[in-house]
Amino acid sequence: MDRASQVPARGLAPDVPRTYAALSDSGNELAQSQQYLTLQEEKALVKFILLMSNLGHPVRIKFMRQLAFNVARHRSTNKPIKPPGINWPRAFEKRHPELKAKRVRAMDWKRHDSHIYDKVT
Repeated sequence: MDRASQVPARGLAPDVPRTYAALSDSGNELAQSQQYLTLQEEKALVKFILLMSNLGHPVRIKFMRQLAFNVARHRSTNKPIKPPGINWPRAFEKRHPELKAKRVRAMDWKRHDSHIYDKVT
């Protein structure tokens, strides 16, 4: 069995989530090397996303792939870097429980007319 297959075959405790991050934390560097971003890059991206959300400009999930690609492009490697896969943002969200996707909806027109309009004018 090759080294890449040994990591998932070894198994984890029942209470540990089955993610690359959990496999990496269990002591194998192979799983961490398969992640798109390094641990420091992921921490920086989480910090940026939380900052933008606190400032009132939440980052949409469809833009997270582009952000990750921009972070990865700034690495000093000789080989070309591909953008992350289509499912990467959801997996990133699962790895970081402090991030939570929310559906943003428009304000109700009744509320808009009575409260906001008077304050603005």
